[in-house]
Amino acid sequence: MIRLSLDEVHQLAEAILRHHGFAEDHVQAVADAVFAGERDACASHGLWRLLGCIDTLRAGKVVPDAEPEVIDQAPAIVRVDARGGFAQVAFQRGVPVLVEKARQAGIAALAINHCVHFSALWAELEVLTEAGLVALACTPSHAWVAPAGGRKPLFGTNPIAFGWPRAGRDPFIFDFATSAIARGEIQLHERAGKAIPLGWGIDVEGQPSTDASAVLKGAMLTFGGHKGSALSAMVELIAGPLIGDLTSVESQAWDAGTGSSPYHGELIIALDPKRFLGDAVDEHLARAEALFAGIEDQGARLPSQRRYEARARSLKDGVEIPEKLYEDLRALLR
Repeated sequence: MIRLSLDEVHQLAEAILRHHGFAEDHVQAVADAVFAGERDACASHGLWRLLGCIDTLRAGKVVPDAEPEVIDQAPAIVRVDARGGFAQVAFQRGVPVLVEKARQAGIAALAINHCVHFSALWAELEVLTEAGLVALACTPSHAWVAPAGGRKPLFGTNPIAFGWPRAGRDPFIFDFATSAIARGEIQLHERAGKAIPLGWGIDVEGQPSTDASAVLKGAMLTFGGHKGSALSAMVELIAGPLIGDLTSVESQAWDAGTGSSPYHGELIIALDPKRFLGDAVDEHLARAEALFAGIEDQGARLPSQRRYEARARSLKDGVEIPEKLYEDLRALLR
C-alpha cells in the first residue's frame, strides 16, 4: 500500500487530468469528485476512477473542454446541457439556479442532459443539504443489470440518493445502487483477483457466480429481487425519457463497445423545508432529530456514518491506496 496525504490525492488527480488536456474547470471539478471518494474511504469512486476517465477520453467519448449550457426551462425546472462533458461542471453551473428555484417554489428540479457520469451522488447532495435543502438524485448508467427473473442486462446500476440537512451535524444521506452492489466494487475485486459474494451477479449462462470476471461478462443483479428491480425501472424512466435523455440500454449502444463511462442524464430534486413548513419549520425538523436518535439509541448506525468517520481519519492521517493502482496512475503522466 502507498500512503498519500489528501493534498497529494488532489494534486495527483489534477496533474493527470491536466496532462490529458482537460479544461481547468473540468480538472478541478473531476479532481474534487475523486478526492471526495478517496477521502471518505469509497475506493470504488476514488482515484481508481481516473483510469476510466482517461480511457473514456481516449475513446473519444467525453469532451474535455465542454461548456455546459444552463436553460431556464420552467418556474421550478432548470436544465443543463453538459454537451458531452463529465457531469461535475454541469452540476456546478446548474445548482445555484436549482437552489434559488427551490427557495421560491418550495420544490424544484435540475435535469442534466448529455453528460458522462462516473461519480457518486452523495457528494452532490451534500452541496444541497449545506444550503438547508432536502434532496433526491438518481441516474441510469450502462445496461449491466438483469431485471428480477431475467438473465440479460437491461438496467444500469441506477443509483438513488437522498439527503436531509441537520443543523450543526453531518447530514443524513444515503446513496446506493439499485443493483446488489456498485459495479466498481466488482471491478476492484477483479483487479485484486478476489471472489465476489453470491448474489451480486450471474454469468453469461444465467448461473450464479462468485467469479468477478464472469459476472462482468454476464449480468449484475438488483438488490431485494423484484423491489430493487422496480426501483431500477423507475430510475430509467424519470432520469431517462422524462428528461429527454438515454436509458441504460441506449447508453450502452452509444458506447459502441469502447468500455467508456456511461453517457446519459441525471435528475436532482430539491425541497425547501422552510417553504413547506413556514414558522413551524424548527418544530418539525426537531421531530426528525428524534427519529435519528431513535435509530442510534438502538445501536444502529445512520447511513454515511462510516463515511464521516473515515473522513475524520483521512483528514488527519491521509489515505492508503494499492501500490499497483498508484503505479497505474503515475503511468498516466508519462
